[in-house]
Amino acid sequence: MAQRTLFRLIAVAGAASLVLAGCGTDSDDTAAENGDLAEVELAETDCDPPQAEPSGNPSTDPLRFGGLLPQTGDLAFLGPPEIAATELAVTEINEAGGVLGNPVSINQGDSGDTTTNIANQTVDRLLADGAQVIVGAASSGVSLNVIDKIVDAGVVMFSPANTSDQFVCYPDRGMYFRTAPTDVLQSQALVQMMAGDGLQRVSILARNDPYGAGLARNTENFLQEAGIAADQIQLIIYDPNAQSFNAEIDSIAQFDPDGIAVIGFDESKRIITRMAEVGVGPQDKLVYGTDGNMGNALGEGLAAGLLEGMKGTAPQTSLSSDFEERVREAGQAAGYNLADLQYSAEAYDAVVISALAAEAAGSTNGVDIAAAINDVTRDGDECTSFAECRDILAEGGEINYNGVTGDLEFRPAGEPGIGSYGVLEFGPDNQLLEVEDYIVVSVD
Repeated sequence: MAQRTLFRLIAVAGAASLVLAGCGTDSDDTAAENGDLAEVELAETDCDPPQAEPSGNPSTDPLRFGGLLPQTGDLAFLGPPEIAATELAVTEINEAGGVLGNPVSINQGDSGDTTTNIANQTVDRLLADGAQVIVGAASSGVSLNVIDKIVDAGVVMFSPANTSDQFVCYPDRGMYFRTAPTDVLQSQALVQMMAGDGLQRVSILARNDPYGAGLARNTENFLQEAGIAADQIQLIIYDPNAQSFNAEIDSIAQFDPDGIAVIGFDESKRIITRMAEVGVGPQDKLVYGTDGNMGNALGEGLAAGLLEGMKGTAPQTSLSSDFEERVREAGQAAGYNLADLQYSAEAYDAVVISALAAEAAGSTNGVDIAAAINDVTRDGDECTSFAECRDILAEGGEINYNGVTGDLEFRPAGEPGIGSYGVLEFGPDNQLLEVEDYIVVSVD
C-alpha cells in the first residue's frame, strides 16, 4: 500500500543566501575562477492574478483542442504519456456525448524545446485550425515563449507540466492554467526528502532556465528553513547547451557535500556520468533529481547500475489500475509503448476540466471557458468523471471536479493549491522502482 505524508508549506524567509552560479563552458575552469557569478531571483508570487471575464458572446461551435506537447527535444520523454492521456480524455468525453451536444477533437503538435522555433510554428497552426484550448507546453521555458501569442488570441493555454513560479503573477489575462503544482511546492517536498536523509551540506546543480533556476532557488531557501546554514549550501546554475559540465562538477567535488540535487532535463545523463567519473555520483553520494529527469528515459544508454540509489520527486498521485490500463491502451493506439506515465493524469485532467468549464459556461468561446475553469474545481458537488460532473451541471448544480490527480482546488492563479509528489528511486537496472510513498504538500 502506498504511503502518503502531508506537509504544510511554510513561509520562505527573505534572507540572502550563498549563491555560486555560472554557465557551463567548453573549458575546465570552475565557475568561480571564471568570475561568472549571477544572482538567481525568485519570481514574484504575491499578487492578485488576472481573471478572465465572460465574453458576453457565447459560442456553441464544437470544442477543438490543440496539443502543444514534446515529441522532440530535451523533454521528449514526457510527450508520449501526455499525448496518450489527452487522446483518452477526448475519446471518453465523446463517448459521454461530447460538449454542448457536439463531439470534441484534438489536433496534436510538437512543442520542441527552447533551442528551436517549433513551438511557435505549432501554435500558429493550432490557432489557424480554430483551437479554443491548447494543452501544453510541458517545458516552462517553451510556454513562456508562446504564452502571449496564445492568450492574445483569446485561447486558453492549459499546461499539464509547467511548474515555474513565473506563471503565478504573469499578465496572462486569466487565460493560462496548469494542473501541475508550482515549484514552491516541489522544492518543499524535495527538501523534506533531503532532511529525512540527514543532509547537512548540499550542492544544487540546476539548468539555467525558468524551471531550473526557480526550483533551485526555492530549494535553497527551504534548506535554510530546515536549519542548514547558508555557507553549507552550494548553488550552481549551468548552461544546458554547454559542451561540457566538467567545471561545475569539479566544483561540487571540491565542495564535498553530503548530497547533490541535479535539476535538469536530458542533459542530466552527461552530468551524472561525469559525476560518477570524479567520485560524486549516486554510488558515492546521495544524489537527488526532480521531475525533469526522474523518468526511466534517464537510464537509457547509461552504464549498468550507474543510477542505482538516486532518488527524487515528481508530481504524482497514486493512479488507479483502471486509469493506467486505459491510458496505456490509448498510448498503443497512438503508436506509443508507454514506459512511464509521468504527467498523464495532469494532461487528462486538463482536457476534462476545460470541457467541463465549457459546459458550465454554456460556451466554447476561449474566454468563456477560462472564466469558468477555476470554479469547476472547487466549492460544488464532488464528482470524478466528465459524465458525472456534466450531469450535475445539466441539473443546474455546481461542481467540484476531483479528477485523476485528486483534489485540485484551483487557486486564483489557475493552479492547484495541493501538490502530491511521488518519492522515486532508481534500481540496479537504472529503472525506477515502484513508488511506495507520496509527499503531499499544500499551501496554507
